[in-house]
This record gives sequence, structure tokens and C-alpha cells, in this order.
Amino acid sequence: MFDLLLSGFVTLFVIIDPLGLVPLFLAVTPGLDAPERRRIALRACVIAFAILAVFALFGLAILQTLGISLGAFRVAGGLFLFWIGFELVFEKRKERHERSANRAVDDPEAADVAAFPLAIPLIAGPGAISAVILLSGSLPSLGGQAALVAVIFTALAVNFAFLALAHRVDRFLGVTGRAVISRLLGVLLAALAVQFVADGAAELVSTTQRGAALG
Repeated sequence: MFDLLLSGFVTLFVIIDPLGLVPLFLAVTPGLDAPERRRIALRACVIAFAILAVFALFGLAILQTLGISLGAFRVAGGLFLFWIGFELVFEKRKERHERSANRAVDDPEAADVAAFPLAIPLIAGPGAISAVILLSGSLPSLGGQAALVAVIFTALAVNFAFLALAHRVDRFLGVTGRAVISRLLGVLLAALAVQFVADGAAELVSTTQRGAALG
């Protein structure tokens, strides 16, 4: 279980991409002092935690209600996570997130940037939601579910630490440092996504063979 939880933490960390969020966080909180930025960062992480925890605990039930097998979701989710890894490597995801941040800055009615775009979709986006549902399927026991919620909490606590120190992190890494780290994390996420797809495909084949045997 430890290896799975560690893999889950790495997956969430890469998808949330706190290093990539730092410049966007600074862009959507212009003119605010450090305490105000910390309050916004905390609110955004709390909202994101609530969203991801709900999908971690009830995502499988939603899939079952819709008649979607876990194997099929693993293949689809793995392909989706692979695309996110591809975007990280080639900096496509940064451009998309920047558009979301710019909409929040330009919209005078978007008063709560903690909810949008920070919590949704920059932190608890479709990729993170897919990841927690996939991990939930591998941890069906009560203890596993509790451990998964703890992993989500830890990943968001690390994300909050990066946002709370956004100015210092941005100055320390610079544009080149962020680009290099994002590309390395993108390759790692792509490899994890391929594993999700392989596990899902194996489960689908096994289910098909069992169905044929029973038929």
C-alpha cells in the first residue's frame, strides 16, 4: 500500500503542479500583501481538498451508477493523464492555465479568485479528479480510503506551502528552473499514465475472458 500511496502523491503533485501555479497565483492576486495572498491560497486549497475528497470517497459509486467499469475508467483516465504529461513537457498546459488566470483578472465580477480559477480548475481540475478516482479503485478498504484522503491533504498542504511562499519560489527558480522541472515532472506523469492504461487494459481483458468462460 505504501508504494501505491507514494505513487498517488507523486501523481497528484505533478498534476497540481505547484511550481507552475506560482506565477499564475501571483498574476491573479496583483497588489495584495503576503497575509492576504496566504488567506487566498488557504481558501483555494481547502475548496480543492473538499472537491477531491468527495470524488475519492464517492467517485467509484458514481462510475457504478453510470455503468462504467473501473478497467474502462483506468484506460480513459490514464490516457487523459498522459495528455496532461504531454502538455507539461511541451508547455501547452501552462498556456491553457494562463488563459484561465487572465479571464479571472479581466472579469470584474470574478471576485473570489480562490474558488475560480485557483481551486477550480487550476488545482482540483479534471486531471486531479480522474487521478483520485483511479487511486480510489486501487484502495477499496476503509483504511485505504482514509490513507488516500491523507495523501490528498498532504499534496494540497505542499501546494499551499508553495503558494504561501510564491514570491520567494518565483525568484529562486526563475523561468528556466520552472521550465526544466515541469518537463521532468511531465515525463514522470506520462510514465505513470502508461501504467494506469496497462492495468486498465489487463483488467478489461480479464473481465472479457471471465465473461466468455461463464457464457
